[in-house]
Amino acid sequence: MSSLRFENATIYTPELSAARSLAIANGHVAEAAPTAPCYDLTDLIVVPGLIDLQLNGAFGHDFTSDPHTIGAVAAGLPQYGVTAFLPTIITSPLSQVAAAQQVVQQGNFTGSRVLGLHLEGPFLNPAKRGAHNPSHLQNPSLAAIETWSPANGVRLVTLAPELDAADELIRALVERGVVVSAGHSEATFEEAEAGFNQGIRAVTHLFNAMPALHHREPGLAGAALSDQRITMGLIPDGVHVHAGLVRHIWHSASQRIAIVSDAQAALGMPDGEYLLGDTTLTVANGEARRSDGRLAGSVLAMDQALRNIHAWTNSPLEQILPAFTTIPANLLGLAHYGRIAINNPADLVIFDQQHYQVVATLVGGNIVYGSTTLEQRQC
Repeated sequence: MSSLRFENATIYTPELSAARSLAIANGHVAEAAPTAPCYDLTDLIVVPGLIDLQLNGAFGHDFTSDPHTIGAVAAGLPQYGVTAFLPTIITSPLSQVAAAQQVVQQGNFTGSRVLGLHLEGPFLNPAKRGAHNPSHLQNPSLAAIETWSPANGVRLVTLAPELDAADELIRALVERGVVVSAGHSEATFEEAEAGFNQGIRAVTHLFNAMPALHHREPGLAGAALSDQRITMGLIPDGVHVHAGLVRHIWHSASQRIAIVSDAQAALGMPDGEYLLGDTTLTVANGEARRSDGRLAGSVLAMDQALRNIHAWTNSPLEQILPAFTTIPANLLGLAHYGRIAINNPADLVIFDQQHYQVVATLVGGNIVYGSTTLEQRQC
């Protein structure tokens, strides 16, 4: 069903709208759809679908070790309000990247949209490798990225800008339309700024896998915070970054924050052991760690991330939503996503007003989660 109408809803575009009705025709937001099925959304909220720029896997599936599981995860993500995401391939043999590119290019996914890959590695600083296998790290090489482009399924690349020849890769990727993000890096403030000037426009999971912010050596984190061109990925799970620091950064730079989950195979699963690439993680009490104690992704769902930001910052929903919608969409150059506007794809989430729990999710006007609940609200 790609044509329908909502009545009596509270609508955020992500700004709070005066409108109380919303029409969808042929999978897009429309001015009217008078003959379409109608649903009464009294006491419910309609918002743009959430976009996750960094997701390593979920539901027991790890994208790096088995890229063919991307489709299975896409089908399950609407329960968390996610309507679009970047499957993230961590540092691994380039053959795994090629396999993931092939899966994405073949498409034919159901559920959340796959916007392309986020390649987190292999051009990372070994000193800040985090959970990445050091044996798979590589020096920057133009030959290695020969096929990396949006047309070939690659949308975003994380690299360490201080590495030798990284500047050549940054320029080449930017020229192809790939977004470049700095991460897993020991870059100084000056090295980070040089990378930004070469075309880097994002920083991967701010504060994690980079030197701590210091008042005399601000490093990559300080450079990102001070440069208005940079979108900063942030993991608000209370493990990767303290809630108090999230609150401080939010109130000073929320217009440049893209909330990410950085979730891995344990998302939606019980505690236990899971793969991240070729590394086994132990997940317990909301944390995922390698055997050496290093953090390795999260178990954070995007709807929980939204609730965390609301609780920690006491910000109204219209100020929170851009970090989950328009900001990531704009970073990728996909401004028709992340906003409720006439002719934009009808990728929507319906929340309850009190707790921001997901009631239903639509992708391209199709109800991909919560259809039974909505059927009980027919006009």
